[in-house]
Amino acid sequence: MHSKSISRIANLCELTSDTRSGSNLRHLARAAASSLVVVATACAAQTAPAPAPGNIPARPPVAAAPVGSPPDMAPLVPPPAPTPLIAQQQSPGASGSTSGSTSGTTSGSISRFVINPEGNVDGFILADGALVHFPPHMSSQLVALVQRGDAIRIAGLRDGAGNVSAQQITNERTGQTLNDQPPPVDAPRTPPALRGAGLVKLSVKGTVMRVTTAPRGEPDGVILKDGTIIKMPPPVAQQFMTLLRPDAVVAARGYGTRNQYGEALQATAFGTPDNITQLYNDLPN
Repeated sequence: MHSKSISRIANLCELTSDTRSGSNLRHLARAAASSLVVVATACAAQTAPAPAPGNIPARPPVAAAPVGSPPDMAPLVPPPAPTPLIAQQQSPGASGSTSGSTSGTTSGSISRFVINPEGNVDGFILADGALVHFPPHMSSQLVALVQRGDAIRIAGLRDGAGNVSAQQITNERTGQTLNDQPPPVDAPRTPPALRGAGLVKLSVKGTVMRVTTAPRGEPDGVILKDGTIIKMPPPVAQQFMTLLRPDAVVAARGYGTRNQYGEALQATAFGTPDNITQLYNDLPN
């Protein structure tokens, strides 16, 4: 603070101690205001002293880059878009029975429906013998769309054996179309304890028309010439490869369904009519 400012403040203090009258108080107020203005002006006019040599503060250290990090980071590149489902199924080396499948459309007329052992329509056979698969949870929609003998157009995937996994089915007569869709999230599910409760014991025999395959392409049963379907787990079917061929005569016992759309069973015994083999030891003949 300047010496003149200090002197003014000292004079102010002396004046305050010696005078008590109203006139002196007014002089006191004016003197105090004048002193404060002078002090503020003096403080604002002051400049910071230059730092003495050797007292200059050091610049803050800069954090070193992590060991092994590149000097210039390239901007992040978004990941490639996922490959469409059909492209995945058509790509070489894809897992499952769709390996080597080709997408496209085909036309024909329905020769007969095919069902699974639970009795749901899960496809049909065309007049040219092609087997068309469709999700069993859409059984009711399928039979409402087409009937036996209808001319249809199918878009989907055809495998090397000529089987078609339909993604869209169009009735050429009505123009109506049905697309493959996943089952509803809130669809009721049969409790495990009740699965198979509606199945009946069946015994069948006949001549093999064609071999059916599981999703990965391994044999899992046969369709007889009368339309009856015999199903087995692929590891079990591997034991009967000599019978899993067209024109072989086979017989089976098991549990399944017979309805207006056909007959299908899950085999518990399989073989020839005169030599049938029990597949599971804990089941009665």
